[in-house]
Amino acid sequence: MIEEYQIRVQPPMAASEEGIKQFLQEEKGLSMEQMKAVRVLKRSIDARQRTIYVNLKVRVYVNEEPEDDAFVHTEYPNVEGKPQAVVVGAGPGGLFAALKLIELGVRPIVVERGKSVHERRKDIAQIARTQMVDPESNFSFGEGGAGAFSDGKLYTRSKKRGNVEKILNVFCQHGASTNILADAHPHLGTDKLPNIIEAMRNTIIRCGGEVHFETKMDAILMEKERVVGIRCGEKTFQGPVILATGHSARDVYRYLYMQGIEIEAKDIAVGVRLEHPSELIDKIQYHNKEGRGEYLPAAEYSFVTQVGGRGVYSFCMCPGGTVVPAASGPNQLVVNGMSNSQRNSPWSNSGMVVELHVEDLQKDRSLMELPPVPGIDTKGNALAMMEFQERLEYTAWMQGNRKQTAPAQRMAHFVNGKGSYDLPKSSYTPGLISTPMHFWMPEFVSKRLQQGFRNFGKMSHGFLTNEAVMIGVETRTSAPVRILRDRETLQHIRLKGLFPCGEGAGYAGGIVSAGVDGERCAEMLAEYLKG
Repeated sequence: MIEEYQIRVQPPMAASEEGIKQFLQEEKGLSMEQMKAVRVLKRSIDARQRTIYVNLKVRVYVNEEPEDDAFVHTEYPNVEGKPQAVVVGAGPGGLFAALKLIELGVRPIVVERGKSVHERRKDIAQIARTQMVDPESNFSFGEGGAGAFSDGKLYTRSKKRGNVEKILNVFCQHGASTNILADAHPHLGTDKLPNIIEAMRNTIIRCGGEVHFETKMDAILMEKERVVGIRCGEKTFQGPVILATGHSARDVYRYLYMQGIEIEAKDIAVGVRLEHPSELIDKIQYHNKEGRGEYLPAAEYSFVTQVGGRGVYSFCMCPGGTVVPAASGPNQLVVNGMSNSQRNSPWSNSGMVVELHVEDLQKDRSLMELPPVPGIDTKGNALAMMEFQERLEYTAWMQGNRKQTAPAQRMAHFVNGKGSYDLPKSSYTPGLISTPMHFWMPEFVSKRLQQGFRNFGKMSHGFLTNEAVMIGVETRTSAPVRILRDRETLQHIRLKGLFPCGEGAGYAGGIVSAGVDGERCAEMLAEYLKG
């Protein structure tokens, strides 16, 4: 017999199967001998009160052995000799699109401008040592995309768009812990992701697909308003195209604009990466001066408020994580956050960002007073938000002495309009330089951040502190451009055979939603081939 229960237990009891069994014996009358196994289906932490509880949905196998598999397997057939399609980009959108194409009997050819995930690590490690960014292999470009070195968070609200459970099960099939199927806010960890991504690539190749690294798309090949492939240097690849280039492929956006392929500017959010000692966040969130103790994970937080008609909120929170240099080219300084699976760094960080609408660029003078980036010409309204990103990143790079040394300021000093004469220790390895961020950031952003931090300090006593440091700038929260596509077919509104996909096309906001969109695009491409 199999029974399922919703239970609420304290962390020590939730930490082990034996503890859960003990609770079920005491509260539900089940004997230890009857319970052959207990499987946790859902897990979340309730830290709203001083007494912390863990909410669990459990499946209990009573006098019955559990099934072997804790996740649903997907069958991937051999697709050699089948109709083929081109997938541009090997981030989550591209990888899940390629795997879904195989499911549907289509042979994927994946082209990725960057290197394999393991080779990519070497170039990322060089950034702190040399202060130089390889424009084709960095935190944004390469196998796995931006998500590969950004904690691997799998939480999404995009449940209406597709099968989130399917995405999580495919990750498990390629080596992820089955904990991601149960946790309310699942994550893979930057230390675990490379092997999972490599396993996904090996599935594509084993089934007859192709994966090409250091292969950059130069042009989309068209015949009579129909996309028939791409050109990469001297090579061409034939087939309809899933375009999943990620949110930092600015050269692709410029290419589309110059070719007259319809795109539009999109709202984004910009701000800073805010870093606290993780011990302090644990004490605040768990209402305990002793911190999280033995049985609780590094604490998370989520804040949102409204200031001047725009949202101010925390984004991509990394408990027990590190702040990393996320620029994808020269004359840029961008930061992001990541954490390993254990989330055991002495620091916790999150993006703290201000909502920015396209119309704000025309209405607010402070947004347009940033210095232009040398060598980059304004191309028009469709690229206006991207060009604002570039100007803000260039300004931060100038403040960082034209290196990856990041401009920074203590949190309370920023709120009170004071300079920071020294800075706390930080996880950001290229180094910090103290600058008055309230002075040089656009007033549209800085004033809202200041008030937002005051509001968050009232919501959570101790959060607004000079123990926290702001590190600039956080600009890559989402794509600044949307590549227009038909709602039903997911093809570009004018070009048959072109399927803009994932976060880079403006239709996703993280690993899981990009994976879901990749699967949807693959389904539509398979239908297109039938037609």
